[in-house]
Amino acid sequence: MSVKLARQYTVFLPNVPGALSKFVELFASEGINIVGIASEIRDDSGVVRVAVEADRRVSHILTGAGFTTIETQMISIELPDKPGQLLRITRLLGEHGINITTVYGTADAGQTGRLLMNASDPERAVEVLKKELGAK
Repeated sequence: MSVKLARQYTVFLPNVPGALSKFVELFASEGINIVGIASEIRDDSGVVRVAVEADRRVSHILTGAGFTTIETQMISIELPDKPGQLLRITRLLGEHGINITTVYGTADAGQTGRLLMNASDPERAVEVLKKELGAK
């Protein structure tokens, strides 16, 4: 299991064909790997959240391309894809008084999964998870 900090960038995009492609092209052209993406569409626009490893700051790239962005510190957790893992993590953080405000993730057909979450105290959450789960 691996636990580390990541950065999430939230932007508004128009709900039109090709908008997402143009947006993610900014990351590809800079050689920045997207480790998580989520979106919510409402009528003619949408909110897109993109997570990248914490050592890459990309807000200047996004603002330079005309996007208004919100940068958020996230927790990236790579974990075994098996029942009960999400329960284990959420219970542990709750027991330590850490509130989870955003969560999304995916899994690889029974092998590994990645969970991205925002918490009331991301640095403390990483410390708790590493200590209690023996994570790297």
